[in-house]
Amino acid sequence: MRKNSIAALTMVLVMAGAVSAQKQLKPWGEWTQKDAQKILDDSAWGRTQTETDTSQMFFSPTTAPGVNGARNTSNDSSRLSQGATNQAVPLNFRIRFFTARPIRQAFARTIALKQATLTKELTAQLTAWSDAHTDDWIIVAVAFDSTDQRFSGPVLQAFGSATAETIKNSTYLERKDGKRVFASDYQAPGADGAGAKFVFARTLNGQPFLNAESGEVRFYSEFQTAKPPFKLDMRFKVADMMFDGKLEY
Repeated sequence: MRKNSIAALTMVLVMAGAVSAQKQLKPWGEWTQKDAQKILDDSAWGRTQTETDTSQMFFSPTTAPGVNGARNTSNDSSRLSQGATNQAVPLNFRIRFFTARPIRQAFARTIALKQATLTKELTAQLTAWSDAHTDDWIIVAVAFDSTDQRFSGPVLQAFGSATAETIKNSTYLERKDGKRVFASDYQAPGADGAGAKFVFARTLNGQPFLNAESGEVRFYSEFQTAKPPFKLDMRFKVADMMFDGKLEY
């Protein structure tokens, strides 16, 4: 059932291939690419965690030790194997509540804007998908990007090799009162481009995990076996997640 829920939420993205809270947003069909990207990357439902590698920010020789009498003066051994960038390298994690309607509308708009001709059939599919709702699960999707693929590669490998079993004890949603729900399922990044998907129960002790009084919700996940290890840690203000008079998450 859980995997069917994930599949249903990602199906239209694959088919199309290849694509503040109290404020009243204009209809998603009128959004520009900039509008959609703002919802995805810097909104109540989508935030960006940036990790910056500064180890290669300053110039130092990368000649291999012993060549022409050179000593190993590099401040990072990866310079010898990968080459020096001599600049700070950002790695961006795009952390999004995939089950929140504004996030799916932003994905839908991104797909629509890429079409040379937007058919009524595709418009209907995107609308139905963006309006879909689940009473059972909260899905947090995490995509990532970097200006240097050598830094995003280890993340892709970590996400690709992770399973529900390996992440379940180190991945959770946490309310301001300290109550947590741990991940119950996981899906590695796929063809939809939305990234890795972390699945949580939508209720705790028979009640909705989040409500208007929850204060904030924190998404946390550790990948300690990755090389190098990394953590995802992002907080969202629940009061800001209202959309069309309804709490969306």
